[in-house]
Amino acid sequence: MSLRYSAGVLLFRRTAGLEVLLGHLGGPLWAKKDAAAWSIPKGEYEPDEEQPRAAARREFTEELGLPVPDGEWIPLGDVEYGSGRGKKRLTVWAVEADLDPTQIVPGTFEMEWPPRSGRLAEFPEIDRAAWLDLVAAEEKLGKGQRPYLQRLQDHLSAAETADGTV
Repeated sequence: MSLRYSAGVLLFRRTAGLEVLLGHLGGPLWAKKDAAAWSIPKGEYEPDEEQPRAAARREFTEELGLPVPDGEWIPLGDVEYGSGRGKKRLTVWAVEADLDPTQIVPGTFEMEWPPRSGRLAEFPEIDRAAWLDLVAAEEKLGKGQRPYLQRLQDHLSAAETADGTV
């Protein structure tokens, strides 16, 4: 089983509660799905050619058409999960920032569509993005990415305790 590497940035903001920015996967295979059809902006990289943080920054911009907003990069670590034809090791950083989802101009990918037609069609990497509270995000994120929601909460709780702002 091959191991692929991916890196991403999970934006978060504190409004009435904690919210994260997720993207709904684009293309015809995901068009009618909602549960487990959203993702942290991320993408693959080759570890001997690019550092994970640089890949996370590049992939965020490719997927959303916008740069990562300024802010502290909080490492949320790695998770490994099954992905398609192998395993994926995902490395994610969280950044506290606001971003208007209506400003997103997603990158695109090509795939044969309809299947076995011999025709290539172009689709957006994500077809929409939204700020979601953690309960909604838990339902909408793919299973392999869900641990990052708890890691973000744990980090913020520990930071509040250290600051004495509990």
